[in-house]
Amino acid sequence: ELEMPAVNLDGEVPVLASDPSVVQSLESCAMTWQKLISTVLKEQLKKVPQGNGALAEIDLWRGKNATLSDLAEQTKLPEVQKVLEILQEAESECVGDLQIALSDLKKYHLEALDNVKFLSALERHLKNLAYGTGADVVLNTIPSLLNALRMVWVMSRHYNKDERMVPLMERIAWEISTAVCKFVDLHTLFKEDRAAAKKKIKEGKSILERWKKCYFTTCAQVEESGSERFWKFDVKRFFEKTDYMAAVCQDLYDIFQVTEELYNIFIPELTTVTENPKRVEALLRGVNGLTSPMKELKFDPLSIKNARQWKLVMRGFREEVSVENVKQIFVQNLKDPPLYKNHPPVAGAIFWSRSLFYRIKHTIIRFQEVEELLASEHGQKVKQIYLQVAKKMKEYEDQKYKEWRERTEQIVPQLLKDNLLTVITSSVTEESVTTKKSLCFRVNFSPILQEIIIETKYMEQLGLPVPEIARYVALQEDKYLRYTSKLKNMLGCYHKLMETLNEAETKLLDDYIQELWRILKSGHKRLTWNSLGIGEFIFQCTQAIGKLESLVHQIQNISEDISSKLLFIESANLFKLPLSKNGDELPEAKEFFDYIKCERAKDVEHIVRKYSAIPPLLIEVEGQVANTNTGKSPKFTSYYAYWENRIYQVLTQLIVKNLQAFNAAILANVPLLQIKAVFSVPEITFQPSASEIDKMTAQSIQDCVEVTKHFVRWMHGTCIECPPQRVRKDEVVTFSFYSDVSQSPLMIEQAVLITQNVHKVLASLSKYLNQWNRYEQLWKSDQGTVLERLAAEKPACVTFDERLQFYMKVAQEVTQQPLIKDEQFIRLQLAPLAFTVQENAKGWMISLGKLLNESAREELVRLRDEIQV
Repeated sequence: ELEMPAVNLDGEVPVLASDPSVVQSLESCAMTWQKLISTVLKEQLKKVPQGNGALAEIDLWRGKNATLSDLAEQTKLPEVQKVLEILQEAESECVGDLQIALSDLKKYHLEALDNVKFLSALERHLKNLAYGTGADVVLNTIPSLLNALRMVWVMSRHYNKDERMVPLMERIAWEISTAVCKFVDLHTLFKEDRAAAKKKIKEGKSILERWKKCYFTTCAQVEESGSERFWKFDVKRFFEKTDYMAAVCQDLYDIFQVTEELYNIFIPELTTVTENPKRVEALLRGVNGLTSPMKELKFDPLSIKNARQWKLVMRGFREEVSVENVKQIFVQNLKDPPLYKNHPPVAGAIFWSRSLFYRIKHTIIRFQEVEELLASEHGQKVKQIYLQVAKKMKEYEDQKYKEWRERTEQIVPQLLKDNLLTVITSSVTEESVTTKKSLCFRVNFSPILQEIIIETKYMEQLGLPVPEIARYVALQEDKYLRYTSKLKNMLGCYHKLMETLNEAETKLLDDYIQELWRILKSGHKRLTWNSLGIGEFIFQCTQAIGKLESLVHQIQNISEDISSKLLFIESANLFKLPLSKNGDELPEAKEFFDYIKCERAKDVEHIVRKYSAIPPLLIEVEGQVANTNTGKSPKFTSYYAYWENRIYQVLTQLIVKNLQAFNAAILANVPLLQIKAVFSVPEITFQPSASEIDKMTAQSIQDCVEVTKHFVRWMHGTCIECPPQRVRKDEVVTFSFYSDVSQSPLMIEQAVLITQNVHKVLASLSKYLNQWNRYEQLWKSDQGTVLERLAAEKPACVTFDERLQFYMKVAQEVTQQPLIKDEQFIRLQLAPLAFTVQENAKGWMISLGKLLNESAREELVRLRDEIQV
């Protein structure tokens, strides 16, 4: 309880606050209250639920609420409130700490109150879990409980966080598992009627499964409700133990089911078939012995910490399976038996059949000691099942073995006569020209023969006699594996090498490839797996492949050198653009195209040297392949043609790519050259003119294409440049790639496109110049005639002033016009035109001034004469 102050609090707050003795007494009281409240809050926050169940959590919050509510009510007393008012009025330092304590008290009291309110909605369901007497009560409670938990999660201000809801869920899981332990009590379970025990186990498992199912159903409902906070809890904390308990319940149910079947088969007959009670008792002990380990357990199987021990107990029980189960397994898997890893089909099937037979034999031997049992009706039934299954298993094994032996004796000699290699792809005949898709070989070691070797080993392990031919092959397994491995490696090298050849190289090396095929085909047509020369054959093939591979590498190294030269040619820039001078000043049109032409000449000299270096490289290949260095070997005709075609493609690409780049530069909004707008009587025009720019562009394109004239063609069937040919007395023709490249549709398309784009730019600039035609009266009107007419009219000074103002306005307006117009790659300089217009306007102003001066002088003379008269 809060201790009330001994001071008399009657009176006004300001008066009491001004009394130091009163304030001092109240400060002491306030400090006592602050310490008391802080101590109570600290004690309450330390409290934890007393017990593992969920009801303990409700009791905890009720206790907290009772304590904090009592204390909170005392703080609302008038005396307490007046003490606070006095201390606040006196601006006491201790009132701050007390206010903090009161604020904390209010916060934790409201939390306790809110939690009690919402947890009370769960209380009835939790009591059903804790104290419910029947499984149906628990089963029916779980859905309602989870629905109530969902409402608490959505509406509560405190149980809507993981740190509150997860511990509560764990306590609920503990309540459910505890309830199941009450129903499935191993101390009494095996003493009850089997039907009742099975019912309890089934109900316990249903409770555990419903708990999990309802939880995930509620999770989905929380998400579907649109709540921003989902149930994303660590479900292992809720279900690890209950899932384990459900699995144990299933084990216990299986135990009762199996023992019930055993009692139903054997026990009713015992009293009528035997005269030896001791034998009956022994058999009863054997059946009861199946469950003896469960009755004598020293641990709780429903506890997850004992999972390993329970697993061992169940393993021992399952080893006592019945004969009927084995029969079903055998019949169901007869056509497609499950094989152990690495077991072959036939021996594996026999091994499987025998393993099943040993299982039923072990079971039946245990009952053979009771002769009366086997003589009974049920005993005879079991015996007949055993004999029927055993007979079928023996017939199955004999049939499998017989078929395998007959097939092996028939097929092995044939397989050993197979050639070492087989052709898997042949797009050409032996006489035809070699192509890239040439002969492909595969090792022809039958997988059937490999399977027979494995079958033979396992058949001997099973104690079954094997044919001599099969034993012989099995003994040669290492040799066959060694040969097949070497053959595969050798063929791998061969196929990899052939894949690296292009069509031109394949035709060039046709003689070498044919010789290699001749060696390989002995493995395809002559040698078999019985032959003695397999090792020598592999050695010869490997040697021949290595020789060809070395030659191919030399040729391809030279090819890469040629390709690098062609790449250099293709990458040449035939439209090197001049850089602007002094930052902004651009070259004139003629200067621009002259620069491109000059730079192109330098680059052409470099790429022509690269082209001239190609024939010596081809002659080097000729020396390695044909042992000649003429540059005109007949064997190289197609190879020369291949490279000449490559050169044509590269030159075509060179021209097309350069024209494309030049076209892109034209279309880019970056000025590259400048032209002038000038006045040429009687019109405004460009300098140089549009037609001159079109001609310069066309000439630059033509010069670019004519670069190919420097690349002289080779004489037919050679890599030797064709000498100039005299066609007339004064005309010499040099055969180059120009005639072919210049007819390329791609090249022609790009040339036309550039011309059109340049024309569009000039047309756009011409349209822009039309706005200057508004000043055309400055130069189209005859100045002398206009002034004579004006003088004859003897106009007033106002007329002169209007005209002078007009021309002055024109002169000023021109100075405000932009003097540069950029249109894509052309910069139009308007300063010369503006100067001309301005000078024309000034000329009119001067002439008008002279006319005005003369008119005024005449008027003054006339006026003087009048005055003198």
